[in-house]
Amino acid sequence: MTQNLESLSPFELNLYLESRMTKQNTSKQWLNAGRGNPNWTAPIPREAYFLLGEFSTKETMLKEKESIGTMIKKGNGQVTRFEAFIKSKESPGATLLEEIWEKGSHLLGMDREEWLTQMLDYSIGDNYPYPERVLNACEQPIKQYLHHELFNAKTEPFDIFAVEGGTAGIVYTFNSLVNNHLLEKHDKIALMVPTFAPYMEIPELPEYGFDVEYIRSELMEIDGQRSYQFPKAELDRLRNDEIKAVFVVNPSNPTANAIYDESIEQLKDIVKTDNPNLMILSDDVYGTFLEDFTSLFTAMPYNTACIYSYSKYFGATGWRVGTIALAKNNVFDIRLHELSSKKKLALHERYGSLTSEPERLNFIDRLVADSRSVALNHAAGLSAPQQVMMTLFSLYALLDKEDEYKKEVMAICQKRGELLYESLEMSRPYKSLNTAYYCEIDFDWWIEKRYGSNFKTFVQETWTMTDIVAKLAEEERLMLLKAEAFGSSKWTVRVSLANLKTEAYREIGSRVSNMMDRLYTNWKND
Repeated sequence: MTQNLESLSPFELNLYLESRMTKQNTSKQWLNAGRGNPNWTAPIPREAYFLLGEFSTKETMLKEKESIGTMIKKGNGQVTRFEAFIKSKESPGATLLEEIWEKGSHLLGMDREEWLTQMLDYSIGDNYPYPERVLNACEQPIKQYLHHELFNAKTEPFDIFAVEGGTAGIVYTFNSLVNNHLLEKHDKIALMVPTFAPYMEIPELPEYGFDVEYIRSELMEIDGQRSYQFPKAELDRLRNDEIKAVFVVNPSNPTANAIYDESIEQLKDIVKTDNPNLMILSDDVYGTFLEDFTSLFTAMPYNTACIYSYSKYFGATGWRVGTIALAKNNVFDIRLHELSSKKKLALHERYGSLTSEPERLNFIDRLVADSRSVALNHAAGLSAPQQVMMTLFSLYALLDKEDEYKKEVMAICQKRGELLYESLEMSRPYKSLNTAYYCEIDFDWWIEKRYGSNFKTFVQETWTMTDIVAKLAEEERLMLLKAEAFGSSKWTVRVSLANLKTEAYREIGSRVSNMMDRLYTNWKND
């Protein structure tokens, strides 16, 4: 059966084309720059994780048969054994564990002996996660990491809910907003676009049925360099207090640009002056790829729920680890208290099995309960071993005083972007706001710049962007991702700068140019 390629989502189109093109017998290397999965990992915290797991397992085998272990017990020489164990292992992971033990006590949030016992228990994974929202020994290191990497230690006290990555975070948040009548069907919400394609689709699902407005960024010049930013007039649309919530990926996907200070100040004025109850959902997953990043959660903690995933920065998409952060004083809780008596009564029945005073449940605790349809709240929470991995990622970054890992990851992305832009003869984006995790190519602009307006008109009258993407796959064995579904122009594609070897990015530019050069030559000769 022939596929209607125009009807496929960008990810489904890529999967379809890849299934066909990778079967071709050719010497040209297949280059798939369509997926955002990074091709680096953070080996040191992973090695520390597995060493901690090795020691934990040994602790369960002290007095029993090898086939039947005990649960983790505190004391009885555990600290001495742990110190001897990590000293016996000459490896970077063991060094990290030793540094946590010797230099990281101020990051743990509790006595280090107690912290060790709890972490060993979590590593074994023989207990339900409790507290369900986030485990005690994991909470402070994760919060410290968020402070250090995203919030610059500037924000007010906040709570976190450990979740299965950023995608789970946004799904849980949308569900709880609806379950708690903070958003109702047909309510007006805003999406700041372009944004991650599935986030465009979620609000349009029948169970939500929101009235969605799109706040669109444009290519602007800042200090002579280009950057996708939101025009003042677009942001001012959020002054309409009929808009109950706004969702933003910051820095963006696919344009890879962070919101600059002038726009953040404008947003602060909007919630202060015109729309004080605006609920802001901000996905900050790419914030760690900038040296100096301002999170909306830092600027407007009262109004903002911050969603963060460890997946991209640490090369950990398979771990499914992330957080939702909410300030202790937040608009979500205030709006819960302001609900009508009828809605409060309905919510009393919904959460009545959890507490005799369900009306006192904060929004973040409702998020936890809703993640397991309330009835299974006692079995909620991210798995304990996953939270251990989050904690070790966090402590690794916190103890890296020179930010060596951060500098290396940023350098990888920036170098790849530099090679791609050079090969396409494109100017580089405004560096301090550009994560270089993705690059968006606007074929409408690029074709006219390279070949002239007549050829651009011919291309757009003859083909679609789907056709161009398919031709690149077939003729150049190159996969790019259509960006229209992200809210970008229909003539744009997203290039992931994260998932291929660095030298491949010059080749990507060459292959795009080669195919378009052939089309241009054929057009001129006709």
